[in-house]
Amino acid sequence: MAHRVVQWSTGNVGRWALRGIIDHPELELAGLWVSSTAKEGRDAGELAGLDRSLGIAATTDADQLIALKPDCVVYTAMADHRLNEAIDDLCRLLRAGINVVASGPVFLSYPDGTVPPEVVEPVRQAAAEGGSSLWVNGIDPGWANDWLPLLLSGTCQRIDQIRCSEITDYSTYDNPLVLFDIMGFGSPPDHTPLLLQPGVLTLAWGSVVRQLAAALDVELDAVVEHHERFPAPQSFTVAGRTIAEGTMAALRFTVSGMVGDRPVLVLEHVTRLSADHAPDWPQPAGTGCYRVEVTGEPNYVLDLRLTGGDGDHNTAGVASTAMRLVNAVPAVVAAPAGLLTALDLPLTTGRGLVSGRPLVS
Repeated sequence: MAHRVVQWSTGNVGRWALRGIIDHPELELAGLWVSSTAKEGRDAGELAGLDRSLGIAATTDADQLIALKPDCVVYTAMADHRLNEAIDDLCRLLRAGINVVASGPVFLSYPDGTVPPEVVEPVRQAAAEGGSSLWVNGIDPGWANDWLPLLLSGTCQRIDQIRCSEITDYSTYDNPLVLFDIMGFGSPPDHTPLLLQPGVLTLAWGSVVRQLAAALDVELDAVVEHHERFPAPQSFTVAGRTIAEGTMAALRFTVSGMVGDRPVLVLEHVTRLSADHAPDWPQPAGTGCYRVEVTGEPNYVLDLRLTGGDGDHNTAGVASTAMRLVNAVPAVVAAPAGLLTALDLPLTTGRGLVSGRPLVS
């Protein structure tokens, strides 16, 4: 029997998740939540970009969808700028006995040691009350820095350091809020955007480092963060906005798990708005990649180059975030109640996805 699933949002990730649910052989779309009254009442097939009606109308009424008692909600509403509201949403669903797979808040992918207990305990309590499970994941934090490096680690005789890097040109990333308000591209050198406020990098990506440490049985002495910015050598335009000369055009940061004074588990981002910016920083394979470097015996460098059907690496990243969640729904529904991590679930495969069925788009 197919699992009945509600899709929660139709933004960048949500549209891909909606298509994935519709085309997944083990899932049945039961409902669709949207935040905009402009989308309310529109058919899910239309919002998924299909040329057919599915007979499921989008709604802004959360109570209506909770009353459907679905097996799972795929929650892809953006959480970075609305953490409290997102956690309230998740607790409400969990308390109602509904399992959830979610793209955020990202620190819930592995909160132990990163997030204060008073932030996490309401989520765990809601899951206990409803007998339901929550799994937060995606690509980063997510599969690019949980099972990908762990797979390589299982073939090593000795590990001195694991470094997981996102090296990407964000000029085609369709999310102005993230680019300009949260990350701070186009901001002057004396401005500190949300992402670069003290402790925020560790809050967001400390979960990656802590989860790897738990999986590899490493006791960390500290988790430290570092960032540097590259100023635009001349003015240019991205996403309809001018990046003035001298404002931030590239960003590099690390969140490192330390043993003594040595970084042993490192999460790194190298983000540019143009391929020729910050030429001395690490360069991607293609226009964007995820890189796993294992230093030890043997040494590995794994470059995972992403390309969407439209040829764009950012499209691929968004789509894989959505499908990481959608494909995990059966495992999360079957899991014991609670706040789950990647270490709690079996390795998810594309089981049932290879067939002669027509594509959804």
